[in-house]
Amino acid sequence: MILKIFKNKIKAFIYNSRTNISKNLDKNIGEKLISQNGELKYYLKSFGTKNQDKKFYIIQRKIGGGMFSNLNYVIHHIKIAEDLECIPIVDMENFPTKYNEKKRINKTHNAWEYYFKPLNNYKLKDVYKSKFVLISDAKTRKLREFDSFERLTRDHFRIFKKSIKIKRDIVKDADNFIKKNFKNLKILGVHFRGTDMKTQERHPFPATYKQITSYIDFELSKNKFDKIFLVTEQLDYVKKLSKKYGSKLFFYNSFRSNKKDIFNFKSRKNHRYLIGRENIIDMLILARTKKIICTNSHLPDASNFINNFKIKITKIYNGNNSNNIIIAQFLWYLKKNLPKFLGGFLLKY
Repeated sequence: MILKIFKNKIKAFIYNSRTNISKNLDKNIGEKLISQNGELKYYLKSFGTKNQDKKFYIIQRKIGGGMFSNLNYVIHHIKIAEDLECIPIVDMENFPTKYNEKKRINKTHNAWEYYFKPLNNYKLKDVYKSKFVLISDAKTRKLREFDSFERLTRDHFRIFKKSIKIKRDIVKDADNFIKKNFKNLKILGVHFRGTDMKTQERHPFPATYKQITSYIDFELSKNKFDKIFLVTEQLDYVKKLSKKYGSKLFFYNSFRSNKKDIFNFKSRKNHRYLIGRENIIDMLILARTKKIICTNSHLPDASNFINNFKIKITKIYNGNNSNNIIIAQFLWYLKKNLPKFLGGFLLKY
């Protein structure tokens, strides 16, 4: 009994130490579950008499995941809205995510519209006065489409091209970086996850430094890349790889840290918003490389998805972390120091 209480306290401490979101915007809309379709669940609400001939589908993912996990989630829910003949609306204002700021960004509290244009001309304030409103419950319910962009179909790609419009200033910043650094060069893209991915239960294990450099060295030797474009959120990795590859390595000026939780950094104004913005720019730039080295992650998958899966990708498969949140805190650190025959990670050569 005492051991169980102690374990529960440790789990609670780990959960509570993770990213907190701005909770002041949460209105708890859709408290009663009254509709279910297969494994997905919905809240059916009537907020008033407005738009009586319209059916709205609210896509919400309270707290949610990273930028591209959320993007994947939105794209598939637009597909569901189409199938149900509803009008899709993304609400990341009343259901805040990790990226929400307390003050308005780009004149809105809706974190989706920090980065993307609205899906249509309907306003949230009018939708929440309407007669028929279906609200998603923010869970993925283990549906395969939410696992990765690789699980999405041609219909999803059509939806992306038609409905997902990244804000012009973000695209412009990515394009300017590409024009300056990519001209007539063969670029190898590298996405090197660190920080919290090392300790996330059930998530894919990220690569180790030895692994990523063994794969980079192989590609440089075999395919004669001119430069390496690096995407990573961990500051140490930038320093180590810069020391090893010198001027051959370059990267966008995104925020980086060695802390597990990169969202809680109070000294940078609009930090949460900027993390999302920089993530999208990194993804757009990575999408212009000739080949990508990575582990299982939504960001490089998104880069490939927007190219209709035409980029060559080499993925380092290390398996998944433990389902047990306590074991997950140290298992990656143990395995990275073990030889392969004892359960360690495999190098390229």
